[in-house]
Amino acid sequence: MEALYSSAYLQTACRADGVATLTLNRPQVHNAFDDEMIAELIAQLQVLAAQPQVRLLVINGEGKHFSAGADLTWMQRMASATHQENMADAGQLATLLQTINDFPHPVIGQVHGAAYGGAVGLVACCDIALATTNASFCLSEVKLGLVPAVISPYVIQAIGPRAARRYFLTAESFNAEIAEQLGLIHLVCEADELVTTTERFIQRLLNNGPHALQAAKQLIANVAFHPISPELVRYTQQLIADLRTSAEGQEGMQAFLAKRPPEWQHPTHAQATKGQPKSHNNNTAESE
Repeated sequence: MEALYSSAYLQTACRADGVATLTLNRPQVHNAFDDEMIAELIAQLQVLAAQPQVRLLVINGEGKHFSAGADLTWMQRMASATHQENMADAGQLATLLQTINDFPHPVIGQVHGAAYGGAVGLVACCDIALATTNASFCLSEVKLGLVPAVISPYVIQAIGPRAARRYFLTAESFNAEIAEQLGLIHLVCEADELVTTTERFIQRLLNNGPHALQAAKQLIANVAFHPISPELVRYTQQLIADLRTSAEGQEGMQAFLAKRPPEWQHPTHAQATKGQPKSHNNNTAESE
């Protein structure tokens, strides 16, 4: 794995197959984030998004915890700041969340230990969120006389307004099993299985067309919570027609019919998946 960036706040690296990793790197404060860390996260996410070799991103945390949320020193400083300064500061966090949510490639979150406050928002922005059995979550803002305002669009979209009514108001912590039931986490595993579990998801994602994955993310954003209007129907028709006639779509269909790996599969990945049983028969494609 090639190291791309390293600081007192975070580290990024990228494998030969296009799997990038962004690691929160403040274990001495349980990866709590402040304005400097948020600025670095935004900058590095933008750098990774622009790298042509990157095909997916894994976000994790160094040390015992994924992230304890907001840094207390930062919170104390913002408590004495002006309203205008707080608006600008909140805008940076909003930019970070949107940058993760709109990252062009799949994002996998690896959660271990605590994910509190704003860290729950980071998890909610990931396309696939995995957690160890010892992970715990808490939306603790009301204990401080605050609310999880900036992260709320993503968290409510993940767990729904009914669950938000409970956990936003009680500020109670909940474990990984409950997080999975709520939809915040997709899969829970033992701590020593997190790497291999993540790798299984990585290989599934690398098996798929890079542009198709980007289009699928945009499709969800454009369709979710929107009425089925003539414009929406037209958009879906246009999208599948565009993809069917695209170079990637043509390659995917030709590879399927020829029973060979498509060209976007990394050589080592293609070799690893060669001969594995398929989830469909030879007469039916898994696409429209």
